[in-house]
Amino acid sequence: MNNFKKTGGKWILVGLVPMLMTACGGESAVSYSQDVKPILEKNCFECHQPGGRGEMASGLNMESHESLMKGARFGPMIIAGDPEGSNMVVLMEGRADPSISMPHGKQQSIPKEDIETIRLWIKQGAKNN
Repeated sequence: MNNFKKTGGKWILVGLVPMLMTACGGESAVSYSQDVKPILEKNCFECHQPGGRGEMASGLNMESHESLMKGARFGPMIIAGDPEGSNMVVLMEGRADPSISMPHGKQQSIPKEDIETIRLWIKQGAKNN
């Protein structure tokens, strides 16, 4: 009973709450549904949905975690645990040829703090949480 402590005649679990509230390296856990998906909806869904220009050109559909993790016709966009090697981050940060940087066209760049959220989510395993 390493994580249990008896108090007032009841056993309580201690030390678990901090573990649940943090993930890799003591950072706050990033949620796909609450943190990542809203960023994608704001910046990517217009083109990367079924029938959208980005989906037609690349095969990348971002409407769900499952479709995002399938990647594009040209390969994976997310490598869980590896933000540096994940093509989505490379494109968002402008580390690819400017002709394919995302978001494409006249849209403004994705804010750095949003890209950092996505990087952290990928680092934490790109979970569907």
